[in-house]
Amino acid sequence: MKTANNIKNTSIIIIIILFSVIAACVYSPYEKQAGPRGQAKDVLPNGYYHYSLGVLFALDGEIDRAINEYESALQFDPESSYLMNELAALYIKKKEFYTAIGLLEKSVTCDPDYIDSHILLGGLYGNLQRYEDAINEYNRAIDIDPEKLEAYLFLSLFYRENKDYENAIRALGDLIKIDPRNLMGNYYLAKIYAAMKNYDETEIWLQKTLDIKPTFKPALIDLGMLYRSQNKNDKAMEIYRDFLRTDPSSNEIRFELGNILLKLKRYNTAAEELEKILELDNSLADVHFSLGLAYFFGGEEYNKAIGEFLTVLESRPDNYRAIFFLAGAYEEKGQYTDAMKELETIPEESDMYTAARIRMGFILKKEGHAGKAIELIKREVEKSSKDLEFYRFLAALYEEENRLGDAEDILRKALSLSPQDIDLHYRLGIIYGKGNKHQESVREMKAVLKLDPDNASAINFIGYSYAERGIKLDEAEKLIKKALRLKPDSGYIMDSLGWVYFRQNRIKLAIDCLKKAWDLLPEEPVIAGHLGDAYKKDGQMEKALKIYKRALDFNPENNDLKEKIRNIRIPGE
Repeated sequence: MKTANNIKNTSIIIIIILFSVIAACVYSPYEKQAGPRGQAKDVLPNGYYHYSLGVLFALDGEIDRAINEYESALQFDPESSYLMNELAALYIKKKEFYTAIGLLEKSVTCDPDYIDSHILLGGLYGNLQRYEDAINEYNRAIDIDPEKLEAYLFLSLFYRENKDYENAIRALGDLIKIDPRNLMGNYYLAKIYAAMKNYDETEIWLQKTLDIKPTFKPALIDLGMLYRSQNKNDKAMEIYRDFLRTDPSSNEIRFELGNILLKLKRYNTAAEELEKILELDNSLADVHFSLGLAYFFGGEEYNKAIGEFLTVLESRPDNYRAIFFLAGAYEEKGQYTDAMKELETIPEESDMYTAARIRMGFILKKEGHAGKAIELIKREVEKSSKDLEFYRFLAALYEEENRLGDAEDILRKALSLSPQDIDLHYRLGIIYGKGNKHQESVREMKAVLKLDPDNASAINFIGYSYAERGIKLDEAEKLIKKALRLKPDSGYIMDSLGWVYFRQNRIKLAIDCLKKAWDLLPEEPVIAGHLGDAYKKDGQMEKALKIYKRALDFNPENNDLKEKIRNIRIPGE
């Protein structure tokens, strides 16, 4: 479904608009001609006869026959700017733009004041991205007739295309002075301010547009999109629902409402709105796709999701996003073979290719074929791929298989491609830490901080690394407190601070911090172990045992917790 989310004032749109102007204005050359060649007596009857036949053929859609008749008429009246203009319009319909330009340039030479030819010629110049020439033609049209409103509109569009926003605004301002309630003038002004990222003015002019015509869907949709970009989803939904109360059959508006609900993860409500659209028109592939997403994420209705994605693919077999989510629905149902078969159809040139290959790796690993997953992703890396997502995923696969050396190697290769990638430095630091390469891990985290000085995770990692080894405890405390200021609600950082206090033998402070961390992350075994250790060191053995056991309930296979429980001794027992 096409919406007006991001209406671009391209030359194609200009040509379409110009067609509508011409189609609505079919005049006899007796009426239209201006200047010394504009008198009826100057046009021979045979010329008018061929012109009349051309009009009839054009109305019947027989463009070639119409062109032949117009050209015959032009032989009798070779300097008729009107006939040249009409003939050019027919060539435009055939997309023979250069022929049309030749006719129009001759038209404005024969009659420099023939305004319609200036407007049409400006559109054609714009189609060829000759923006300065287009702008000149519209300015000439305005000089001829300062109240020719469409000339101001087209002029503003090409100024905008040329990123000359100041003159685009000026042109529309001139138009609105003539006609303050001009719908498209107000709307295009909003679009220009949007291109300038001046969203306050964008909202003002969209509202003015809707004051002129409350049912104007492009402005309504754009206003909703503006609210969405500002996370004012409730306001967007409010204006859409208000519109639907007066026009419940508007599929475009209901589709936008459904997409907002999807974004807000209100999947069941989104599905209800999208289903209403399909009751009116079941052929809309974009709606079927969005409904498939609502089913997929909303209530594990994977069979329904599969049906929607298959419907999309009936009319759009190359919709690779639909294929990707179809595979995802098969995967959720445990139909791994079907999922793999779909993912394999996504070609390398698709922007879904990387996601599809990584998903295939996940499925192989889920089936217990970690080695095959590694080989699959290795092949992608070895293709001289510069897609860093393959490197990240391959490193994660190596890490899960405890092949830390291989994980280090692949991350270093990725960093050779993208030395400024913060995430790669951070991941490599984590891998070094797991391999007890403490100096290397701190080096990578410091590399992160050179690129992002306020990266709380890296700051916390360095501080915790010092605390864990019982070194540089004062520095560790400063670092972790800084991280906590950046992320005050982080249970992990709170745990790090508690562990520094523990290492400093400030047990009461340690217990306070670790209790807060445990409240935030009650299922995290490391935090539970730290809090239990602090209680134990403080002599509160019963509390220590209770914490260890509660943590073990969440992590029954955690051998470290089992060992702590075995070694604790409660006085009197």
